[in-house]
Amino acid sequence: MSELTGKERRLIIVSGMSGAGKSVVLNTLEDLDFYCIDNLPVSLLKHLSALLVNDKDELPVQVAVGIDARNPAESLSSLPDSIARLRNEGIATELVFMEAGDEELTKRYSETRRKHPLSSEEVSLADAITNERSILSDLSDFADLRIDTSHSVVHDLRAIVRDRIALRTSAELSILFLSFGFKRGVPREADFVFDVRCLPNPHWDKNLRRYTGKDQPVVDFLMAQTMVVDMLDQLKRFLGYWIPKFEDENRSYLCIAVGCTGGHHRSVFLTEQLAACFTGLEKKVLIRHRDL
Repeated sequence: MSELTGKERRLIIVSGMSGAGKSVVLNTLEDLDFYCIDNLPVSLLKHLSALLVNDKDELPVQVAVGIDARNPAESLSSLPDSIARLRNEGIATELVFMEAGDEELTKRYSETRRKHPLSSEEVSLADAITNERSILSDLSDFADLRIDTSHSVVHDLRAIVRDRIALRTSAELSILFLSFGFKRGVPREADFVFDVRCLPNPHWDKNLRRYTGKDQPVVDFLMAQTMVVDMLDQLKRFLGYWIPKFEDENRSYLCIAVGCTGGHHRSVFLTEQLAACFTGLEKKVLIRHRDL
């Protein structure tokens, strides 16, 4: 392994579906003092790695590059091996994969009237999105972090990039506790999904409906339910056992999603409780309530 002086070199590779927010991620990282290069051919990654390893004063310590489906399929398939080599050379390298649902991507392209990079007179927008998802499927599976922007605004995405990527040290596991409502779909980035729709629902109490799972009236209601207390205790024990296993495997990111029907009460409450439990253990813990 190459010897690096000073702060450890860090390379963030941002890939994913066109229109899913890659440019926002790179712009945010650039604002946070990363040196950013967009649309880098995979074939040039080895030259960039040589600069990072050998010419220590040539580039800033933290670098981010964007790689998309316009690369040849053979080059994209070689990216996991390239990342492994970078890590062996002492560069902390992470692959971040941006995605969104087909309907949302179609809507974004229709609203902006921009051309999808894989579309043409012969290839419709819908077919281009389908083709791109197929081309990038292996990278999605290999990614250290997947970010689904289907329900995110730019402000939310910038916060995710800042808190989950830029402010995380390379040796630290970042745990995101995410609440959501099943009626808007399961988050694509989730590693664990817990369905809590079996629990008593504050929505049916007209005095509680206007509150969320962060408000004390709902907290008091749910804490008085034996089923809720039992599920919370069992989830704490389950995660308390398995999270260290992910840390032992040098995982960089973990997303634990808790869902109820609307994503306002039960899932929010349990997400807050679980996050508080693991924050107390000095973990790198973040909370996001997707549907509030």
